Amino acid sequence: QQQLVESGGGLVQPGGSLRLSCAASGFIDNYWYIGWFRQAPGKEREGLSCISIINGVANYGDSVKGRFTISRDNAKKMVYLQMNSLKPEDTGIYYCAASRMFPLCLVTGGVNVWGKGTSVTVSS
Repeated sequence: QQQLVESGGGLVQPGGSLRLSCAASGFIDNYWYIGWFRQAPGKEREGLSCISIINGVANYGDSVKGRFTISRDNAKKMVYLQMNSLKPEDTGIYYCAASRMFPLCLVTGGVNVWGKGTSVTVSS
């Protein structure tokens, strides 16, 4: 059974950094894009970034470009999201997600597997 488990959320001050981790299991092949979505309070779930497990090519949404960096460790079956220069508007539930195709990895309707999410709060 394919499973994604997020960790690393928490409370951070504006301007601070946080690294989220996503542990993947049950994926038979590497022909996947794994990425991150965010759902802010009262808003729709937004695609932030996704990375090709095969070749490591990454893509970012405009709201996080230049501040967030996605990476993967295939040996550990982990995907990470390094978040820098955090803003209060980055507050939300962060979900790890797996898709078979780009750019569907940045669209909620294109996701095949969802994690349960981890909460990030940016506040002073």
